[in-house]
Amino acid sequence: MTGRAAPAAVDLTGLVAAVRRRLAETGDPVDPAAVDSALRDCGRVLGSAALAELGPVVRAEILGAGALQPLLDDPDVTDVLVNGPEQVWVERRGRLVRVPVSLGDPGRVRELAVRLAAAGGQRLDDARPAVDARLADGTRLHAVLPPVADGCTLLSLRTVRHRAFSLPELVASGTVAAPVGELLHRLVRVRANLLVSGATGTGKTTLLSTLLSLADHGERIVCVEEAGELAPRHPHVVRLLARRPNVEHAGGVDLADLVRESLRMRPDRVVLGECRGAEIREVLSALNTGHDGGCTTVHANTAADVPARLEALGASAGLGRAALAAQAVSAFHAVVHLRRDAGRRRVAEVGVVEREGSEGLVVRTAVLVDPDGTVRTGPGWEALAARVAARWWSPGPGGAEPPTPPPVHARPEDALRARRGPS
Repeated sequence: MTGRAAPAAVDLTGLVAAVRRRLAETGDPVDPAAVDSALRDCGRVLGSAALAELGPVVRAEILGAGALQPLLDDPDVTDVLVNGPEQVWVERRGRLVRVPVSLGDPGRVRELAVRLAAAGGQRLDDARPAVDARLADGTRLHAVLPPVADGCTLLSLRTVRHRAFSLPELVASGTVAAPVGELLHRLVRVRANLLVSGATGTGKTTLLSTLLSLADHGERIVCVEEAGELAPRHPHVVRLLARRPNVEHAGGVDLADLVRESLRMRPDRVVLGECRGAEIREVLSALNTGHDGGCTTVHANTAADVPARLEALGASAGLGRAALAAQAVSAFHAVVHLRRDAGRRRVAEVGVVEREGSEGLVVRTAVLVDPDGTVRTGPGWEALAARVAARWWSPGPGGAEPPTPPPVHARPEDALRARRGPS
């Protein structure tokens, strides 16, 4: 194996088997310290230098992804794909490259897949040859066994990076055009409800973490997720995580349940990491009943496809087209759409959700960003600017006079660069 290779004189397979037996004998919780202790007790390692060299390798075999673990630990890697024992690919900085890692033989690949699925609380065998699971560190696992997978078990691992980029960092990297960054900052500060859309791997979670970091530090943010992927730089974030049912199909807690629970937790902002099913009903209900500043993400190829995606989600929740349209228009104040062009992730469009006809929805472009970074207005700009201005102030209990609202300009360059009002 490449990566963290064991010393040539050590039988790694036998050593790992011995450590597993020792852990089973002790019955203690299996954690890194227990693995190191079992490794020392096996009597096969003499000296602290050898233990320091072998410890990470054995821990990866027992607690991690074996020879794939160094790839998952690489901060530049987002995906690890296994097509065969000698066919391992990674996506690094937006590009797929093959890496010189050997997993032994097809039997070893299958064993690894089964072990990782079990670690994610899922069953993977001939009766259930495909699995989708989350590992303890949030890594997404998808595995398919032969004969469904032709020739060898297929593994797909997507890493989770628990780091929030600042808005200036996203601007510097080209992910967000500078004028659009001003607009997004303003939308967060006025507690607009945001729908972040994009295809798989476009950076929706990364952008959402950044935007939540801009929220007032006196606010309480409740994040509802399938796995703890959101990582805003904010002092008051609490997280609710969905739980899949066990092999007896019991004990599951879905996202819809958690959105309802979040409303009882005194949230200032309710955030759903990804809306992909019937939980759309609870999200729309929350955003239409005074829970401003909420956010969620959806999968969509273009901003124009968002209405169709919302209608499909609504249908799974029993919402008719007209009912969904009526709620979505008032629930979402802006749609922020991301694209991925030649490996580069960027905010390509900001739009507004509007009614079309008696039952339909449409997303009208307010700001469009060309691949070269040029920012242009669209037909929805005036509506978006008016929403920002209208939400700038609401009277408090004392009935104080409102501060000066942000101006509404004809050109986005003027409005987006306008001096921010008081927070």
